[in-house]
Amino acid sequence: MFDTPFDKGVISKAIESGLIAVNAVNLRDYAEGRHKVTDDYQYGGGVGLVMKPEPLIKAVRMLKGREETRIILLDPRGEKFTQKTAERLAKYESLTFICGRYEGVDERVRELVVDESISVGDFVLTGGELAAMLIIDAVARLIPGVLGDDSSVEEESFTTGALEYPHYTRPQEYEGLKVPDVLVSGNHADILKWRAGKTLTETRRYRPDLIPFEHLDDTMRKYVYESTATPPAKKCRLAVALMHYPMRDKQGDIVTTSITNMDLHDISRTAATYGAERYFVVTPIKAQRNIAEKVIDHWMKGFGAAYNSNRREAFLRTELCDSLPYTIKACEDMWGERPLLVATTARKEVSNISAVALGVLAETKPVLLLFGTGWGFAPAVFEMADYVVEPILGVGGFNHLPVRSAVAILLDRITKSKI
Repeated sequence: MFDTPFDKGVISKAIESGLIAVNAVNLRDYAEGRHKVTDDYQYGGGVGLVMKPEPLIKAVRMLKGREETRIILLDPRGEKFTQKTAERLAKYESLTFICGRYEGVDERVRELVVDESISVGDFVLTGGELAAMLIIDAVARLIPGVLGDDSSVEEESFTTGALEYPHYTRPQEYEGLKVPDVLVSGNHADILKWRAGKTLTETRRYRPDLIPFEHLDDTMRKYVYESTATPPAKKCRLAVALMHYPMRDKQGDIVTTSITNMDLHDISRTAATYGAERYFVVTPIKAQRNIAEKVIDHWMKGFGAAYNSNRREAFLRTELCDSLPYTIKACEDMWGERPLLVATTARKEVSNISAVALGVLAETKPVLLLFGTGWGFAPAVFEMADYVVEPILGVGGFNHLPVRSAVAILLDRITKSKI
């Protein structure tokens, strides 16, 4: 059964070149007795035979004695096979598939030698061989060198978490149907935008179950956010920057402050909640940025991404910058124009715009809202700023809010200033 499917096409070439090897093991070689029986009637009665444990377990232990291999049972109780499963399995040096038949395999096989179980779908086959072939094909094509262009697997359906965009080739017109104009325009930015849009619409139409954010990669998640997000109260173009330099210390000297883990987490969540398009963390110290990047990577790509998808969604807007000029340039690239620089302060005497007025202004001009650390901004920041927003005042003489609280309060006031 395994010879014919793999003696033609891409997989056969990979086998010939030594990139992969597909070896079928005959269980009768490990069965006892004159008839080499590999199945028997099940205890407790019932219709159908069951694969015996001795041949399977002997065969598996023989294989594991030769090399380290991951043992996979094709079974309805297993994890449903997806592209993500294929990507995970492609990282192993060797895979061994146990192909059940009839009513399945003796349960002791699972308990003694199986590393994991996989199901290819909610349907019944005559045996696990066809399921194993499907998995082998999907995994093998992910191995470097198997496909002519390794990058071709990066934008395929299910690899990104969504269906792929439609494809066209020559002729440009066939039976009255034309290739979309954008694809022959030569404008690569417009082509990428068209493809992202089609990916989303095709997925919504044919596989809406894939649309929830946890199934999408970062590129598609950003596109979904930009195309479908509902503004919290009004349409403001806002970005938030937490500045760690140039700041003042208690003695008034210009210093660089440290990035804190809580500021990374809490302000990114606040920015996402109020629709801020970016949250910039600004420090010239590379070591600080490296530490922050590790924290963000944990929640974007590591265990945290699966553990808490909401935190991952918040960090999509977070960007590390080495200076205020770089942050301004990033905003210009994002909006196509220079943003208004708006500094924040706890001193009422230096402010010149209210949160309500700033909310109205943000409807027509993009705003980069600067928040400070330490003992406040150096004078140079106020000199660069177009506006300084009024401070948040409490009910008494104490006025020392943590920056995380100040960001949340101000964004709430700015975005809801007309309610």
